[in-house]
Amino acid sequence: MLKQSEAIVLRSYPLREADLLVSFFTRQEGKLRGVARAAKKSKKRFGGSLEPLTRVTLYYEDRAGNDLARLDSCDVLESPLAEEVDYPRAIALAHVGEMLEELLPDREPNDSIFRLAVSVLVNLHAQAVWMPLTYFDLWMVRLIGLLPDLRSCIACGATLNGHAAYFHPLADGLACAKDKRLASLEMSSESRALAAEIFRAPVENFAGSPWPRCRAADLRKFLAQCVEKHVEKKLITFTMLEKIE
Repeated sequence: MLKQSEAIVLRSYPLREADLLVSFFTRQEGKLRGVARAAKKSKKRFGGSLEPLTRVTLYYEDRAGNDLARLDSCDVLESPLAEEVDYPRAIALAHVGEMLEELLPDREPNDSIFRLAVSVLVNLHAQAVWMPLTYFDLWMVRLIGLLPDLRSCIACGATLNGHAAYFHPLADGLACAKDKRLASLEMSSESRALAAEIFRAPVENFAGSPWPRCRAADLRKFLAQCVEKHVEKKLITFTMLEKIE
């Protein structure tokens, strides 16, 4: 019996001559993997629907005891290729996919993260990637349960509002000037205030404001450290984003 779910395509890999192994984030069942038989040949059933970060209606068969679902077909709801894809946007799209792939457990639905991903992808445009990326990373780290309190020192508990705050790859949160580790980086009070603002408003509310690469760069660096410490490896797209001018 076929199942149906709204889904976001995360990645696809060649499998045998004409098949594809596809990773999806489905709204109903969370992250799952499935085999799209003859996907390289069947334009009618799949067409361009298996491009990464495409939002689709997925039809699939998922048998008990089988790790891989059988993908029957997809209907495109929203494609990232429908508008311009410059290099920063291509890397930003890949980053959203890598974060979802690395942080989401298999077969655990999470409607909050699904809605976050959909709203961010809709607002991720060419020449305007830093706002949606900051918004996505901050909410993603919070929803996964990795975000420490940004208002107090991890060591002594002192309030950081109005004071300097520092972060270090080996620390689990922010520290005051007295308790900071050697070679720590500072997170500005502006970035911390912006984080609080982001938690109070949808991503669309920030779309009209200027957002150069330097804005909240320290916050994004801190979030990257939180993620990489959790997954115990470097994420490819964090490194690629750092190299964008």
